[in-house]
Order: sequence, then structure tokens, then C-alpha cells
Amino acid sequence: MKSLLAAAHTSLAAASPDDKPARTFEAAAAFARGELSSDGELDGPEPIRMPGRPATPKLVHPRDLPKRGFGSIEGRAAFIHAVAHIEFNAIDLAWDAVYRFRGMPAQYYADWVSVANDEARHFTMLRARLRELGYDYGDFDAHNGLWEMAEKTAHDGLARMALVPRVLEARGLDVTPGMIVKLRSLGDDTTADILEVILREEVGHVAAGSRWYRWHCERAGVEPRARFRELLQAYASGVLHKPFNTEARLAAGFDLEELESLLAAAD
Repeated sequence: MKSLLAAAHTSLAAASPDDKPARTFEAAAAFARGELSSDGELDGPEPIRMPGRPATPKLVHPRDLPKRGFGSIEGRAAFIHAVAHIEFNAIDLAWDAVYRFRGMPAQYYADWVSVANDEARHFTMLRARLRELGYDYGDFDAHNGLWEMAEKTAHDGLARMALVPRVLEARGLDVTPGMIVKLRSLGDDTTADILEVILREEVGHVAAGSRWYRWHCERAGVEPRARFRELLQAYASGVLHKPFNTEARLAAGFDLEELESLLAAAD
């Protein structure tokens, strides 16, 4: 039986916006057919490095990204491109969770293979929409914040589960509903419909992060809420940003007391 870890590594290394989703779909389908095993050990995970990326988009600091409104086709395309870039990164984040953290329960690997497959599908949907508007992935600059957090947490599965799904990806649960409303007000139901799919499925992705974060905390004998606040302080300036999508966050594995405490400290 072939190695799931090798398949994850291959998907991480794939560079083009055609190849990375294709390798992801192939690996996820093979895993679903029982053809890939998470039991086989490679020679330990390689040190984390930049995964395969196309020559464009150019990666810049977030403050160097121009502010564009949704009112023009170019502005809307830039917004869709930004979301597509998040999804392209999210493919790598899911595969790195599979590849880097060894000896986890079988369900852990099943969860993150499923997430990788979803993120690849999200990316292809958004890229197709970009093309309908006369643009393509790589036509606008982007930033590398998601992968930078992966690099910071490569040494610690507990921190990875806390900070990537439950901070960075959970932010999408908060802001996406407002974007959907704005797009529908502009008559762009096609893009809004894509974001509806993404929002619904991202709840499950954040829930997977919550589940495995608590699994790590239980094994380490640490209190999850206190540890989450410590990790926020160490890696993410200590606070989250309002508004919170309370309903989605509750469905994604946050509990009400935890949310109330985080909201009280949010800016």
C-alpha cells in the first residue's frame, strides 16, 4: 500500500494552480479508496519550507496590498483573488498537517485529507469565477500570512491546531457573511453562492481544528481555554477581532463560555 505521507509531500511540492489541486484530488480519492496508508513512516518530516508555488502572485507585506472596493469588476476580481489565495494556502496547510505530525490517530489523517480536498475544490471554484471576470490566479499581489503561521507552529501540533484553524481560518467564519451580503447587494449572486459553500464547509474545518486541539490538550494535561489564551498572546498579539459569528463558531467547536471570554478581550 502506498504512503499517505508521500502523497501529502507530493501535493505540497506541486507548484502550479493546475497541478496542486489535481494532485490533491488524486490523493484524496486514493485515500478514500483505501489505497494510501498513514502507517508507513518516511524518514521523518523534512524541515518546513515554502511549499510549491507558482511564479505569481507576487508575495508582499499585507500593508502593501492596495485597498479596492467591490464596485468595479477589477475590485471584485481582486477580492475573489484574495480569497482564492487563502484557499490555495489552505490546501498546503491541510497537507502539512497530514505530513508533519506523525503517529496521530487514523481519524486525524482522514479529517485533514478531507479538508485538503475541500480547499482544493474551493480554490478551483474561485479560480473559475476569476476567469469568468477576465482574470486569473496570479494577476494580483498577495501575502504569505497563513503559511508564516504554519512555519511558526511546525514544531508543535497543539499550537498548529490552535492557531491555524481556530484563529486564522475561524476569522473567515466572522467576515464571510458580510461579504456575501455585499456581493448580493451588487447583484453578484454567482460569487456569493461560492462563498456560501465555502462558509458552510469551513465550519467543519475549524471544527476539526477544535477537535484535535482538545485532543492534544488532553494528552498534554493542559486546560484548553487557558492554553488558547497563552498561544494567542505568544503568536497573535493576544486578542481576536470583532465581530464574531457566534453561531458558526459554536458549530465549529468553540463553547459559549470560551467565546464570551474571547469576545470580552477582543478589539
